[in-house]
Amino acid sequence: MKINRILSAVVIALAVFGISGKAHAAGFQFGIKGGVTVNSFKFNESMFNSDNRCGYTFGLMTKFTVPVINIGFDASVMYTHRSAGVQDVITLPTDDSSATLAPSYNINSNYIEIPVNFRWDIGIPIIGNVVTPFLTTGPDFSFLLSKQNAANAWERHKFDFAWNFGFGLMFVNKVQLHASYGLGLNNAASSDAALHGANLGDAKNRFWSVTAAYLF
Repeated sequence: MKINRILSAVVIALAVFGISGKAHAAGFQFGIKGGVTVNSFKFNESMFNSDNRCGYTFGLMTKFTVPVINIGFDASVMYTHRSAGVQDVITLPTDDSSATLAPSYNINSNYIEIPVNFRWDIGIPIIGNVVTPFLTTGPDFSFLLSKQNAANAWERHKFDFAWNFGFGLMFVNKVQLHASYGLGLNNAASSDAALHGANLGDAKNRFWSVTAAYLF
């Protein structure tokens, strides 16, 4: 299954970027992208706390902009590693300050991630050829490559769906800096009911991605 998912992602990437290369003169650009992610699990019950952890992401991207109105889209196929630090609360006495905490541990996850963004390049007179700010928003599809069981306590879901909101700067129409926030919309992981009780440990991914790209 893992190999099949990787092969499927590669086929998608080749198709997307092959089309982009042929259509470059029509407004498409394509290139390479990489950066860091800051990930946290947001739990649906207050008995869990989580800390941010840094991960990384890299892959290929394509961009299309309609001339004059400067509206278009960008899409990427990325290998993404996310790491979330988790600490379970064993007891919840009336006085929260004396709650007993279990040792913390990390949940590391690897994904093939496909963000597809609607994009508005904000043209600014005079400096527009040098630097162009832009805004993005759109869906983010992530397919789990890691094994589903994590730390013998969590069952990660094979598919993660989020909606991204981002902003960035484009320099000389070649170099892009971009920051985006991914709002997880489905549960990315569920806890072992034997350890945490039924339905108490569902978690959604919330993540910032900061990336740089070079477009040809």
